[in-house]
Amino acid sequence: MAKSKADIVGPIAVRLLREKREALGLSMSAVAKRARLSHSMISRVEHELRRPTLDTLLRIAEAMEIELWPLIKESEKAFRPPPKAGNR
Repeated sequence: MAKSKADIVGPIAVRLLREKREALGLSMSAVAKRARLSHSMISRVEHELRRPTLDTLLRIAEAMEIELWPLIKESEKAFRPPPKAGNR
């Protein structure tokens, strides 16, 4: 069974957020505090133990002072929809 767009794009976007956090030199605790989320929530999201809501992703991005949408667009490049029936 083919994976959905969300199953592919979501984890890639989360990985890119983690990479941005690390590149900015921010700890999970610092991002959690700025985003008004728990450290464990940031950890669960980054380790793909929790599927974050859009609100959570936006709060994390805002806490890091970055735009979420470019990361999502970049993540979408990995998604290739399955071929339509009859177009094989």
